[in-house]
Amino acid sequence: MATLTDRLPINVAGRFFVDSSCIDCDQCRAESPDFFGRDTENGTSFVKRQPLTPEEIVEVEAAVTNCATASIGDELG
Repeated sequence: MATLTDRLPINVAGRFFVDSSCIDCDQCRAESPDFFGRDTENGTSFVKRQPLTPEEIVEVEAAVTNCATASIGDELG
């Protein structure tokens, strides 16, 4: 489970985040490229844009669920 205290600083501000347990597997970027990017310096994914619409939130929540290392967090729980 992602932890807020390990939130990567490269994430944009907002509800969803990637923490330092990310192994750069590319799952979230392949599934939701509009919302996740790759930090080439550190070899991790990060949230590059927060979802705004209900449909976008569902898409990012699916990425949270499908993350192999549970490295994507949601501040709302």
